[in-house]
Amino acid sequence: MADKTLDVKGLNCPIPIMKVKKAINEVPKGGTLEVLATDPGSVADFEAFCKSTGNELIEHSEEGGVYRFLIRRT
Repeated sequence: MADKTLDVKGLNCPIPIMKVKKAINEVPKGGTLEVLATDPGSVADFEAFCKSTGNELIEHSEEGGVYRFLIRRT
């Protein structure tokens, strides 16, 4: 289970990334942030976010138009 869950469904770029930047700082180092999004562009956005910030994208999936990401804060 994630340390924190952030629901950004219905929001489009760049709002989900902006909210994740804030929320990841509320997660302890080594902890995880679960993000739920509906923007199809979020897959590329969160991959790029993790690469640029050094956080780890542990997994991502899509079911019924909802994208789920699990990010580990490093």
